[in-house]
Order: sequence, then structure tokens, then C-alpha cells
Amino acid sequence: MIQETSNVTTAPPDPASEASPAGSAATPVPPASKPARPPKPRPTLQLVGSGLTLLGVFLLGFVGYLYGLSGLQEARAQRTQYQTLKNELGNQVAPLAATTPGAPVAILNIPAIGINKMVVVEGTSPENLTLGPGHLPSTPLPGEYGVSVIFGRRATFGAPFGRLDQLKNGDKITVITGQGKASYKVVAAGDSRHYIEDAVPNRLLLFTACSPVVPTSYCYYDADMTSSPNQDPGGRPAPTTPETPLNGDTGVLVVTMMWGFALVIVSAAGTVAAARWSPWLAYLAATPLLLAVLWNLYQSLAGLLPNLY
Repeated sequence: MIQETSNVTTAPPDPASEASPAGSAATPVPPASKPARPPKPRPTLQLVGSGLTLLGVFLLGFVGYLYGLSGLQEARAQRTQYQTLKNELGNQVAPLAATTPGAPVAILNIPAIGINKMVVVEGTSPENLTLGPGHLPSTPLPGEYGVSVIFGRRATFGAPFGRLDQLKNGDKITVITGQGKASYKVVAAGDSRHYIEDAVPNRLLLFTACSPVVPTSYCYYDADMTSSPNQDPGGRPAPTTPETPLNGDTGVLVVTMMWGFALVIVSAAGTVAAARWSPWLAYLAATPLLLAVLWNLYQSLAGLLPNLY
């Protein structure tokens, strides 16, 4: 007799039930825990952090301007001024007395410290000394009767007098003006605490900051004239405060504040434009204007620093 096969399918055993002891209930699975939400940023801290970051970038930019870009600016001015003075000397129209501040008046050569064909401009204010060494207007021009004084920066704007402390007694100095070539010989060195007593009537004094880091005092070098002096036409103006050693020009303070305000306006306008429209277009439009404002602001800030630095 043929036995019929049953169609009933037996379900496979549950592994969980087999693993559980007899008569015990299945262990419940705990629900998955939700990930913890990060703490919300505090607006005040964000503003302070952003402000400190922007201030740091601004200060780094100013340092880069003082010790890098300002040197390129001075080198360009020297090339322009040298060509101007060379033409004036050739046409015999170079200045012989007090002239416009910033105008070229002499060519300085000090071979011992690598100074060659360096143009000296009229004036010793911080603005004048961005162009190169400056002649103190209240003194005769080099080569004339009397004591002539030239200032030069120690660390910024190309540091034209950065190696002045390497001068030694006996080193030669020559200066070319509209009255011809004059020769000097270094005889002594002094500073703001130790003044030189030199009875020679015709001399040249070179001033700069004593330190390239912290300009708290000035040093100067005394050179006696070894050539025949030329006549001093006179008519020299009295020195102003920004033209005296280690002084800044407080007259540019208002201009500095105006450029600072312009920087805030340009930055704010660029931020708003980036939030409302395309950020790339906003930044592309604002960047040239921002760089121009920063350049003028840095120039104004440099005018507040000591003129010999």
C-alpha cells in the first residue's frame, strides 16, 4: 500500500529560541539611542573669534608691508629720484638751498657699507624718509660750510642705513650735489646719550635708529670734510617736530582713522554682498578696493612710527 507524502512544510528552528534556556522568555533588544546633538555655537564667542582672526591677519599684513613691500616702494622711488637728479645735475639746475620736501638733493656714496649712488631727498619727516635718506632742511647741504645732517631708516623702507653701525673711523664718504662733489672721513660715533664734541666747523652727521627691533634711541656718525667747502646760500627753515630724530608724524592720525573707517565700510559691504548675491562675484569686486584701502592705511600707520626706524 502506497503511503501519501504530506505537503506540510516544517518551519526552520529559530536560533534565538534554541539559544534560550527552556522555559525562559527572549531577551528584549534595547532601542537604538539617538546621537547626541553638538552644542550650539555661541554668537558672542563666534564674533570674538572672528574679530581676533581678522586683527591677526591685519597685523600680519602690516608687518609684511613694513619689512617687505615698503622696501620695493623705496627702491622704485630711488630709481625715479636718481633719474630726476641726474638730469638736474646735467642741466645745472639741481637744488642749492631749501627746496620742496621729498625732492632729490644729493647722491650719497659710502663704499665701506655698500652704499652706492643712493639718493638723498629733502626733509626728514616719516613721509620723506619713505623715499630714502633725508637731508635735515635746517642744516646746509652736504659740501657746504657748516654741519650737514642726513637721516636714514634702520629697518623699514629698504633700510638704507641698516649697516651704518659697521662704519669705522677713517671710512670715506662722498656726496654729489648741485655744487659738485664733497668728501668726508668718519672720525667718531655717538648716540642720543653720548654726544660728539668735534671742533671741526665743516662736518657731516649721519643719523639712524640704534636698534633694528626697538627704536628707543638713535645713533649717529660724525665725518669731517676733507674737500674744500662750498658757500651756504642760507635761508634754511626751522625743523618741525616730525623732522627731529625718532619722531612720528601725528598729523596723519586723522587720515589714518579715515582709512580705517573706509576699511570697515568696504569689508561690511563685501560681506553683505556675498550673503545676498554670489560670493565669488562679491569678493572679486571687493578685493581690489580692499587692497587699495589697506595699502593707504598701512602707509598712514607707518607715518606714525619713528622716522629713523
